[in-house]
Amino acid sequence: MTDLVLVRHGETVWHAENRYAGISDIELTPRGHDQAAQLAGWAEQAGLDAVWASTLNRARITAETAATKAGLPVRTDARLRELDFGQGDGLTSAEMKARFPEARAAFEADPAAHPLPGGEDPHAAAARFVAALRDVSAAHPDARVLVVAHTTAIRLALCRLIGVPLGEYRRLFPRLDNCALTELRLTGPDAGQVAMLQYNSPIGAVR
Repeated sequence: MTDLVLVRHGETVWHAENRYAGISDIELTPRGHDQAAQLAGWAEQAGLDAVWASTLNRARITAETAATKAGLPVRTDARLRELDFGQGDGLTSAEMKARFPEARAAFEADPAAHPLPGGEDPHAAAARFVAALRDVSAAHPDARVLVVAHTTAIRLALCRLIGVPLGEYRRLFPRLDNCALTELRLTGPDAGQVAMLQYNSPIGAVR
């Protein structure tokens, strides 16, 4: 049994402007650094046994802030990175509708079947992310692990893990706040059994 606390990194410059941030390395805003510091305060008392992060700087820096308080090193895995949004990277929804309206409409109707132009296949992204989580679980049996990653990748993985169509991720999980806590318990052979203990819980409302 492993409890995985999945956390979206702190706010970035692009997110402050409602721009899609995929695999581009975008810096945290001052507010994002404050959110990371709040996460660190939680991490110090959370009984963590390990900290993992995406290799993208916004996640790694958020994780390092928390890991320092928890007295733990940060381990990284490229499979925990965000979905590649292709031509949508760095754009707002309105800008996408102006540049490629038909593709944006198809994405809104079913984002798993119709990724943004040039973007990563969401099914492949979910598979790599879930594989990383199961490897983390295997490396830390009977542990509680913080995993700092990204909003779309986390929501896709949640759909894959609980057995709902990936195209539902925007409807089922309409928001994932920066540095809020989503906790899963992985048990059974190959960590194949999953329970959701909390979703998008604000720091301070949970242990």
